[in-house]
Amino acid sequence: MPFLASGAARFPLITGRIPGIILALVLAFAATFISDHHGGPTLLYALLLGMSLNSLIEGSSAKAGIDYTSRSILRIGVALLGIRIGFEQIVQLGLNPALILVLAVVVTIIAGVLLAGFFGFNKRFGLLTGGATAICGASAALAISAAMPSSEDSERTTLFAVVAVTTLSTIAMVLYPPVALWLGMSDTEAGFFLGGTIHDVAQVVGAGYSISPEAGDAATVAKLFRVALLIPIALLVTAIFRQAGPAKASTYLPPLFLIGFVFFTGLRSTGLLPDLIISGLSELSRWCLVTAIAAVGLKTSLRDVLKIGHQALFLVVIETFIIAGLIIASVFFLR
Repeated sequence: MPFLASGAARFPLITGRIPGIILALVLAFAATFISDHHGGPTLLYALLLGMSLNSLIEGSSAKAGIDYTSRSILRIGVALLGIRIGFEQIVQLGLNPALILVLAVVVTIIAGVLLAGFFGFNKRFGLLTGGATAICGASAALAISAAMPSSEDSERTTLFAVVAVTTLSTIAMVLYPPVALWLGMSDTEAGFFLGGTIHDVAQVVGAGYSISPEAGDAATVAKLFRVALLIPIALLVTAIFRQAGPAKASTYLPPLFLIGFVFFTGLRSTGLLPDLIISGLSELSRWCLVTAIAAVGLKTSLRDVLKIGHQALFLVVIETFIIAGLIIASVFFLR
């Protein structure tokens, strides 16, 4: 096939990436199928499927495509996350609840950075786990990791953060609704508590609507506001590491994926996009993230992740308790 051969010679970068991209996409389909038919978090399934095949891809032709998917496809998915959020949803929350959520997010991230040193980790790890816990779970972990410069252990620490916050988010989805009812919260208060504390959007929706439609709506709005905070936090992370780098730039330009996030948020806010396009782009974002996390799993062995140790899990659990305690206290304060 001389035509195909000449095409491959002309576009070596593209053709060299195809096997890895296809492999990650197949794992994303498998993870989605398992989640749809048996329940559970799709991202976690994709991650575990990828890690189970890690030993098979070393030195294979799929490696280039896996590297590309774990970086570039990830950034596309994060950029498209902005289509889920409109400014009207942020305004709908109200000033006092919004300020409380901002405070809870900031305190949780600062606590993560400070506690990381106590547990023997660097501040970068505390920033990653604190941001993932405070903002939106696995998506925030991936976005914050993308905003930080690459390091020798960045992939395994990102994977640990994804596994930890996704697992805790699933547990919270089951435990938090009974806690809200036990504390005597109204439906709106319960929704604010769930949306302000549970890490991942899907688990927030599941927990909120398990109580009532009113609780589900309140939980979704609170959660989307936390997702919106990913923009300033990721910009701040990028600026911090840019200034700490060996060559400080005189003009700061945010990463393209963050510019894309803001662009799609603004586009959603115009009200000009039909629901079909919004849902389509949102679904595309989900597929990009699932495919990217499968690729990250393919690049990392379970043994490397477990080397991080149980103290890292304690750190994430404490961060989870911090944001939960702050939001519960604020619910009673706002009464």
